[in-house]
Amino acid sequence: MPTKGGSKHGMSALVRLGTGPLSRGSRAICLGVALLVTGSGLLRAQTPPSSDTAPAASPTKPGQVKLSIEIVYFSREERPVEYLSLAEPVLTDAGLRGVEQGIRDDQTTGRFLGHAYAMSTIKVPANGDIAAAFKAALDKGQRFFVADLKKDDLLTIAPLADAAGAIVFNARAPDDDLRTDICHISVFHTALSYAQKADALAQYLVWKRWTRWFLLVGSHPEDKAFGTALRRSATKFGINIVEDRTYEDTGGARRTDTGAVQVQRQMPIVTQNAATHDVVVVADESEVFGDYVPYRTWDPRPVVGTSGLVPTAWSRVTEQWGGTQMQRRFEKTAGRPMNERDYDAWVATRALGEAVTRTGSADPATLHAYLASDKLEVGAFKGQGLSFRAWDQQIREPILLVTSRTLVSVSPQDEFLHQRSTLDTMGFDEPESRCRLNGPG
Repeated sequence: MPTKGGSKHGMSALVRLGTGPLSRGSRAICLGVALLVTGSGLLRAQTPPSSDTAPAASPTKPGQVKLSIEIVYFSREERPVEYLSLAEPVLTDAGLRGVEQGIRDDQTTGRFLGHAYAMSTIKVPANGDIAAAFKAALDKGQRFFVADLKKDDLLTIAPLADAAGAIVFNARAPDDDLRTDICHISVFHTALSYAQKADALAQYLVWKRWTRWFLLVGSHPEDKAFGTALRRSATKFGINIVEDRTYEDTGGARRTDTGAVQVQRQMPIVTQNAATHDVVVVADESEVFGDYVPYRTWDPRPVVGTSGLVPTAWSRVTEQWGGTQMQRRFEKTAGRPMNERDYDAWVATRALGEAVTRTGSADPATLHAYLASDKLEVGAFKGQGLSFRAWDQQIREPILLVTSRTLVSVSPQDEFLHQRSTLDTMGFDEPESRCRLNGPG
């Protein structure tokens, strides 16, 4: 299946300028052209700004600071996620490393324009008062935040940010109601919603004609939320859920030998006697059982969802559209691959940096207006520029479908069209949301 989102000819179209051997001068020209390729395709640096677009800030002497922008990484202490597989390390810095990388990337451009970027971190204790901590940051003049928070904590700080005219990037919470009902003008979502991921997966399964689903959902709230999104996607794309079951988490030592034996015996029982189906769709956001499903089902069927074939904003397996460059830069400083949480935090930091570059301003209101406009395009190694939907301030972006070792596809699939952007075929479109944060479109 061809890669999507980029030029049909890619780099070959740049270097295939003649049929004979290239001279030294021609090679130099080709190299110069090739250097214009970035994660979002060809740079449009040669295109002058339109009359209604604020021109990018003019270059200045290195060391001369015109603007200072401080971004706060705001999080709460919590127990790190323990994956079912020991092959996945337990991380205590997921998200944080993404902001750090974003700051470095912002500074690459900023130092030529007199824009100085800095980062500070606020980590609220597990039982601490998150509202008080956020108010203290606002009192110190902080106005730009990357929030690595779950839904309840995000909703605690959002009204405070609204009142202060601050900008908060939600780089963590995927809850759909944050995009449909509980919308805040201060919050831009760089984390994908459950609905976006479910739709991305459903589109590919429709393309494969795997339209008879056996849905297996965990018993925790996060599992149920993704399960609800998957049911919505099935209805949206005409998919038939022939079996809908719940896997009850009874606790126990998941990584012990006896635990593995029990799972091997349990999974065939959990999945037996199901109606005829094409695929098993798993919703296990809590990391309880999902990775035990592949190769253990009663009927031999592919597994997708939170295990098997997984929809995600980023994965260490992606290398398209300059992704390898991004992976290597991140690993050089973080000492590990970039994960989805890192990427969402990185996109937040880069989106703010892009807005500062294009407007030449550090004023929150000016930057908010630019972020919510159709002028924003964030180069994010996805083959096209990313932007925010005006009505709910959710990021638009291609969604990767990956296994643990390879990129399988990228949604939206070609067959799904939209009058505005094919990226809006995933998640809640404008008519489906009650949010109208910046008017229509």
